[in-house]
Amino acid sequence: MTATVSRWREPSILPGFGLALGITLTALSLIVLIPLAALFLKAASAGPADIWAVATSPRTLAALRLSFLGALFAAAVNAVFGLILAWVLVRYEFPGRRLIDAAVDLPFALPTAVAGIALAAIYAPNGWVGGLLAPYDIKVAYTPLGVMVALIFIGLPFVVRTVQPVLEELPADIEEAAALLGASRWRTVFQVLLPPVLPALMTGFVLAFARAVGEYGSVIFIAGNVPMVSEIAPLLIVIRLEQFDYAGAAVVATLMLLLSFALILLVNLVQARARRRFGNV
Repeated sequence: MTATVSRWREPSILPGFGLALGITLTALSLIVLIPLAALFLKAASAGPADIWAVATSPRTLAALRLSFLGALFAAAVNAVFGLILAWVLVRYEFPGRRLIDAAVDLPFALPTAVAGIALAAIYAPNGWVGGLLAPYDIKVAYTPLGVMVALIFIGLPFVVRTVQPVLEELPADIEEAAALLGASRWRTVFQVLLPPVLPALMTGFVLAFARAVGEYGSVIFIAGNVPMVSEIAPLLIVIRLEQFDYAGAAVVATLMLLLSFALILLVNLVQARARRRFGNV
């Protein structure tokens, strides 16, 4: 206990612990805690009966299911292909490499509405890709599949930009050493390369999931927004706000907040375990 107190009181060139903690808590309260508290209070104002009715309505459950399952699926796809893309950009030199590296950031730069319109135009039945899939009776736009395509599009840069610096710091010698010791390519990938990259990969997964679960602008143009089919939870919140049902919108938003927090906490626990096992690379 004495050692801990003395460590807190160690002199520093930066402002003291009390001042720094006070500024941090004030900023955190103004930006995060107070708005969240207001959200919970607004949801509670609906009353237990109305809260239960909104939370258990088939439309709400369908929207939450699509938003969260779609975000999880998109984040998982981005984790796989984002890792591969980051690996190619770091380990190989080829014509157009810098162009591809710059294109990864396009979802960051594009307004979400522009991205949604572009995706809807491409994957619509008369679009470039949608037209090729139409003879096989595969529909992307205006279906749940279109929602997942949009979520994959906006989430990919989070994985690539999180994993890429870790791969750049990982020496290529360990791959050659594994090969000289007789390890197969797949064993090298899963037992030599993946463990040190896993914490960063899980961070990218969490960021991609968090962005996807609350995405609105790029989804509504390609989803079709059919209730019980392709309607996402953020859209349902907007609809309730337009109907002046502020308490109902707050209930749906609170459900999203609680579910997101629980899933992100679970992933962070797994990530912390991975860091303890493989080290913080």
